[in-house]
Amino acid sequence: MTAIAAFLRKTPVTRLQDYFTTAGFTSLPPIDWLKPEPEVVEPLIKAVDAMSNDERQRVLLDADRVAALADEPGQNALQNVVQNRLAFDGLEGANNRSLWVFLNENDRFRLAEEVRYNDERRRGRSWDGFGVDEGLDVKKDSISLAAFIAAIRERFETPNVHVDIFDRHRVILDGEECELVQVAIYREGRPEDMLGFDADSTLSRRIVKPVFEAALTYEAATGVIEVVAKTREDRMDLTRFMARDLLGITIDANQQLPLREYDLSMLLQPFDFPTDPADGIAKVTVKELRLMDLGDAKERITLESMSGADRSIWEMAKHRIGLDIGRGSFVHEITGEVPEWVITRARFTIKFHPGPSGGRGKSLSLTVTMPHGCNLKDMTQQERLIGEKYLRFWGILKDDKDEGDVLE
Repeated sequence: MTAIAAFLRKTPVTRLQDYFTTAGFTSLPPIDWLKPEPEVVEPLIKAVDAMSNDERQRVLLDADRVAALADEPGQNALQNVVQNRLAFDGLEGANNRSLWVFLNENDRFRLAEEVRYNDERRRGRSWDGFGVDEGLDVKKDSISLAAFIAAIRERFETPNVHVDIFDRHRVILDGEECELVQVAIYREGRPEDMLGFDADSTLSRRIVKPVFEAALTYEAATGVIEVVAKTREDRMDLTRFMARDLLGITIDANQQLPLREYDLSMLLQPFDFPTDPADGIAKVTVKELRLMDLGDAKERITLESMSGADRSIWEMAKHRIGLDIGRGSFVHEITGEVPEWVITRARFTIKFHPGPSGGRGKSLSLTVTMPHGCNLKDMTQQERLIGEKYLRFWGILKDDKDEGDVLE
């Protein structure tokens, strides 16, 4: 009941009334919706707890879906696809907006879930990108869609495939938006034998057919196709099908986009981290460096500077272990060799000034691992935007041709 209680407490009573009165629940005890909000919510929590098991589970599942789109990435996804943008923007509270779309534009709510599924996995292990022609139109006619679905059915040996094609946008640098077309794919997998309980609580085996999801996007302005799917072979084949059936072109593996590359060599010496005053950044501090001696790649040295330390991480390295990183002043006492250090990982914190309401300023922790790793993909959209901006500005992110991409 904890998840349901949180959902009920965070959502305006008027929106909860819309949900419970339109859902057709038969086991919900009577609720006096005209009472003041505090006198409605607590009795409502008890009333939901008294519902039948099936209907209570339905409330729980609905609450989980609504809450999943009530955070910043979820709200951005809803904003991407909602049709009545004026009504959506006029609502107060993330839970309120999320439940409003769930009730009034349920098909768009599912599209928002597809947007989030795609964006959360960009630049991750299940992602690939391909460069193709710019300015192409994505075909949405029944013949092209039927050919696309037929190819997926044949490739994955399943009769059950569902495809959604819709327009959306993505926020990129400096608050600008790029226009995309997203293709969401659902396909039925092979039967699986799983344990489960029957209605009489008897443990038994049952046959289930899981549903697998994949997603593709095409950005006409840059000619980039991005694909999220489980395996590399799946991603390549789905991209070929989209290119052939929906874009009218052919594609091969040579058009795959390279991985992002990072360069931490500037941190071999003290670095000032210049910033834009408009972003309200108070300071940037290197908290951790992991170094490798090119002459002995089997070992690493990790330097970590904790909060409140008086020395910078470069001063600490020289003071504690006599290591002047960028100048190679450390001489091995036996061999007499001067190691050549490279930084393989760095963690630094961007500290912001307090906002208008006062209090402590927020912090953003960035971790970059050579040559292709960064934690940007785990952050909110606003955090990714600021992190993306400064990784490029400081020269750490090297793929400057990828200007439309804000996710790692």
